[in-house]
Amino acid sequence: MGMALEVPRWPTITAAEAEAILARYPEVGTPGALLWHSPRPFSAATLVETERGAFFLKRHHRRLRTPAALAEEHAFMAHLRAAGAAVPDVVAGEDGVGAMAAGEWTYEVLRKGPGLDLYRDRQSWTPFLTLGHAREAGAALARLHRAARDFPAGPRGDHPLVSSFTILPARDPLLAAEAYVAARPALAAYLADKPWRQELARLFASLGEGLSERLADQPSLWTHNDWHPSNLLWSVEGQVSGVIDFGLATRTCALHDLATAIERSAVAWLDLEQGADGEAALALLAGYRSVLPLTRAQIETLIRLLPLVHIEFALSEADYFAGILEDRTQADLAWHGYCIDHADWFLSPPGQVFLRNLETGALS
Repeated sequence: MGMALEVPRWPTITAAEAEAILARYPEVGTPGALLWHSPRPFSAATLVETERGAFFLKRHHRRLRTPAALAEEHAFMAHLRAAGAAVPDVVAGEDGVGAMAAGEWTYEVLRKGPGLDLYRDRQSWTPFLTLGHAREAGAALARLHRAARDFPAGPRGDHPLVSSFTILPARDPLLAAEAYVAARPALAAYLADKPWRQELARLFASLGEGLSERLADQPSLWTHNDWHPSNLLWSVEGQVSGVIDFGLATRTCALHDLATAIERSAVAWLDLEQGADGEAALALLAGYRSVLPLTRAQIETLIRLLPLVHIEFALSEADYFAGILEDRTQADLAWHGYCIDHADWFLSPPGQVFLRNLETGALS
């Protein structure tokens, strides 16, 4: 949520814990050293070395993910792997499924994907190191969308910290936002003393005119929804060799995923004095279009979606911090600093210039 690394909110996975859990995953072998611990804020994870390779052990609180909730994203990952996408293997436990519950926790194990984790020690939502990386990331996203086209599952359930696509496509987005909040008691309680309806209505009026009609024509698609540099693995030649972290995946549409990728990698949200990297956004878009062409209407819709694409996940973050963690300070950052301020940046002179240049460059 800022430039400084936060102390992890969930306890670190210990060697004894890893040994006990991995004993229930026969394919893994005998765990040895814990090579690395993830600093990410929503779960605990470690990279474990065994005589059979390296495995990623991830632990979630049961209020955040149940085995059934993880099975939804695991099914999507299996579909993508079958279609040739570079997605890590989910390891089955002794009961034949890829996630298990133990006390207040839910665990999953994945085989380490091939490639270099070049962005592992960089904060999320920081820019690509090179324009070549941005272009390759765009092409990889298009390949993933192509592989996902015939995945038949419906949207995921109302799990915390999962993307969704119910507000912006609605004829009345404010009414849809009210339904979204009402379905989440902790979020509703947190927002109760805030003029949140007026804030969202202002953003929808300023940035969302005609957007729902445009989105109504977009084919529904299961998407990654967290496409940024640190969720990609890289070859030494600078190509994407693997895609990780499908925790936010659900059914949205391709333009939603593409807008999310641009929003999370082309604007220096943690240090706005650096501004936005229009060249990186155009490179990512060019890479995508090298695999899947976009019509002029689709590009225009993408530009209009971009300033608001984060709204639902920002609300989900506020719900997570207010409810599961009971941390009002972080909920305030999710609501004000993320949901409202990100959209308002696109109304600022730099944000408007970024949108104009992106549209001009994409349509030229």
